[in-house]
Amino acid sequence: MDLFGETGGPVRIAGRELPRDELLGWASAVAAEIRGADAVAVHATASPETVAAVVGGLLAGVPVVPLPPDSGPAERAHILGDSGASMILAAGSTRVQDREPPLLPVDRLPRDGGGGAGPGGAPAEATALVLYTSGTTGAPKGVLVSRSAIAAGLDALAEAWAWTPEDVLVHGLPLFHVHGLVLGVLGALRVGSPLVHTGRPKPELYAAAARSDGGSLFFGVPTVWSRTAADPAAAQALRGARLLVSGSAALPVPVFERLAGLTGHRLVERYGMTETLITLSARADGDRRPGYVGTPLAGVETRLAAEDGAPVPPDGETPGELHVRAPLLFKGYLNRPEATAESFAPDGWFRTGDIAVIGPDGWHRIVGRASTDLIKSGGYRIGAGEIENALLAHPGVREAAVVGTPHDDLGEQVTAYVVADGVAEGQLIDFVAERLSAHKRPRVVHLVGALPRNAMGKVVKTRLGEL
Repeated sequence: MDLFGETGGPVRIAGRELPRDELLGWASAVAAEIRGADAVAVHATASPETVAAVVGGLLAGVPVVPLPPDSGPAERAHILGDSGASMILAAGSTRVQDREPPLLPVDRLPRDGGGGAGPGGAPAEATALVLYTSGTTGAPKGVLVSRSAIAAGLDALAEAWAWTPEDVLVHGLPLFHVHGLVLGVLGALRVGSPLVHTGRPKPELYAAAARSDGGSLFFGVPTVWSRTAADPAAAQALRGARLLVSGSAALPVPVFERLAGLTGHRLVERYGMTETLITLSARADGDRRPGYVGTPLAGVETRLAAEDGAPVPPDGETPGELHVRAPLLFKGYLNRPEATAESFAPDGWFRTGDIAVIGPDGWHRIVGRASTDLIKSGGYRIGAGEIENALLAHPGVREAAVVGTPHDDLGEQVTAYVVADGVAEGQLIDFVAERLSAHKRPRVVHLVGALPRNAMGKVVKTRLGEL
């Protein structure tokens, strides 16, 4: 199954440009070296070597395991051992530790197509990528993503975002997650649009790409867009873009509104997981609602379920666990048959573990994770995201994270961790109480210097107690 379009523009990463023919020739040489391997790991730096290695694995029909370049020794050893990768693909200067698989120096391979391209007859259901979860609740799990899932997901996004070869995609996201790698590299190669990867997701680099490269489609996570909103010159440089897309975490409503004023764009928000790729999104030609992640993409079905499995009505008010059924779902967790079975409902729908609200018109709002963002206080079910947005509406608040903490009478109380300037805890409690129901106000506010985040900018709520 071919994942790439027949033609397309160049790929430029951190200033190093590869014409499409040269990239595919280089990837073919990689494919010739690894064909027949059970799996290969790719030291996934923001570099042309990473793109050539990943594409080479896909051409050879060999599962590719992106390895975060900043992973600690324990995480790195777990990913390499659990995946069974037989070699590490990287630049020749990369250091490989003792007892790790041997290094294949990608930068020393020819770029003229030595070995011949071609997917080696890999079937559509074959594993293309083994993507490891963040591991915030235990050892990272290897998510098996098939070639057909990638194709279905990217084609649905191209339709939703009117993404064509005429676009120039710009982003600076890591190349070991769905957002930066699958959408941000494989998406451009499948659609045929040129890719400008800025090396780092900095507002000034995005602005430069808009001015000098004609960037029309920009991908970012909320941290990127928050920093862009704080840099008016960089934000205004994006006025000529066609679409600004935010994902990987909830975009604070105040950031959405600030960017709309500075750029003239109402950002497209979307939702997905490593296990589901992207399933929900606003549309290029449709409405954009702050705090909402749109409607299901083509081929995607969703529903809400209560804790006892009973259906939850799409009334725009009642939260439930989001379940998904779609051709872009993962195949399962590598070496984890029990975890795979537990992640699916008895009738085959995937249980995302995220709490959502669906309106009568099909628009979805993500409340948060069932494990950390659904707070049960005094008989009420409270979504942390709504309170976080209320806190972020205060002009002195820069960041906010809300969780439930034990309370003798209420079961759980609403507790907020806030990065703010010139405002006291009590003022923030009153500020929320003026905007939301009384039972949703924080009972405790901790003012902190920073919130713990992972590589994709998501707040790691399990570490908030350490603050």
